[in-house]
Amino acid sequence: MTALDGWENFYIIVGPSAGALIGLQFVVVTLVAERPIAATNPEAVNAYSTPGVIHFGAVLLLSALICMPWGGIGAISIVWGLMGFGGMIYTLIVGKRMRAQTVYKPVFEDWLFHVLLPVAAYAAMGAAACLAQSHERAALFIVASSSLLLLFTGIHNAWDIATYHAFTSRRKHKQ
Repeated sequence: MTALDGWENFYIIVGPSAGALIGLQFVVVTLVAERPIAATNPEAVNAYSTPGVIHFGAVLLLSALICMPWGGIGAISIVWGLMGFGGMIYTLIVGKRMRAQTVYKPVFEDWLFHVLLPVAAYAAMGAAACLAQSHERAALFIVASSSLLLLFTGIHNAWDIATYHAFTSRRKHKQ
């Protein structure tokens, strides 16, 4: 029995949730693009929409990897470290893109949900990689918490984007 035993059910719930949310985000983007007056801006899409798909994809990947029959926690902890480091770098790039885009002026909530919380989730994942050899159980709970944080942050951001397009940008273009 390895430290990973017993986590399959958690990730079998979380992974498909992330996959379904990726699909729904594609549907929303398609519907927004088909509106008569589409307010698409590549800078804003790269700053606000694409990161949601990336974070949901990270949760889906993490869920699939955890369910694989690893012999122990060593190899998967290397993957956590790479995902954590890569996710932090990507999220910092997202912050730079948020500053550069001119369609929308980000408020604190945007910085919190698009930069600070994802960076915290990825940093925790990286920390779990460092703890994995000496504190397996704690590392597994940290990674699970990181995946939930990314999932719920993504849900918030997808909802925020959908309501923005449904209400705010629609009114701006009717004027």
